[in-house]
Amino acid sequence: SMGLTVYGSVAYLSDTEKVVNTFTVGKVDITLDETKVDPEGNPIAGEDRVESNEYHLLPGHSYVKDPTVTVKAGSEESYVRMIVTLNKLSEITAIAALGGEDFLPENFVTGWNRDIWEPYATTKDETANTVTYEFRYHQTVNAKDATEDMVLEPLFRTIEIPGSITGDELATLADLEVVVNGHAIQTYSFANADEAWTAFDAQAAGTASASVADQQQNP
Repeated sequence: SMGLTVYGSVAYLSDTEKVVNTFTVGKVDITLDETKVDPEGNPIAGEDRVESNEYHLLPGHSYVKDPTVTVKAGSEESYVRMIVTLNKLSEITAIAALGGEDFLPENFVTGWNRDIWEPYATTKDETANTVTYEFRYHQTVNAKDATEDMVLEPLFRTIEIPGSITGDELATLADLEVVVNGHAIQTYSFANADEAWTAFDAQAAGTASASVADQQQNP
């Protein structure tokens, strides 16, 4: 199954859905959702956006997956980012080394909006067997005086399983997950985005005195 739960976490190609974590600082409120699709990854007309989807996974198949942050009306001017973490890094790398370059982590997730969501950092954790990508929205978002919620562009649009992958290779990815977290922090009192996200990370880790709203929803 692949799932996205409102507020922040996306679990793909996994039998276990992920708990959602959205951290907000100041008077900032965001949500994260995606298009409702059928098991083949095709959008279902007339359906509301959802927290999760279920998919049938097949080599050579493309699945619509468009994690989208919405900044709620009334939110202070803020910096917004998304953090994408993939597990099974060594297995993905092994498949890519055998000629499946399309299955490198940055390639099998496709339709990236990198002009809108600017790549900032990539971190590999060999112990956890994960790779994490940080994307920052290209400008601050100010919804303080907005009369409607501000829907930002999706981070990416599709997940594609390369046709060259074999059944045995696909089996090694049975618990593959792509986890997406959406974060927002007010711009007030910070000189720039780097300073703001440093403070945000410290608060999220519990090392700063200011509180962080940690909203969770269990599937």
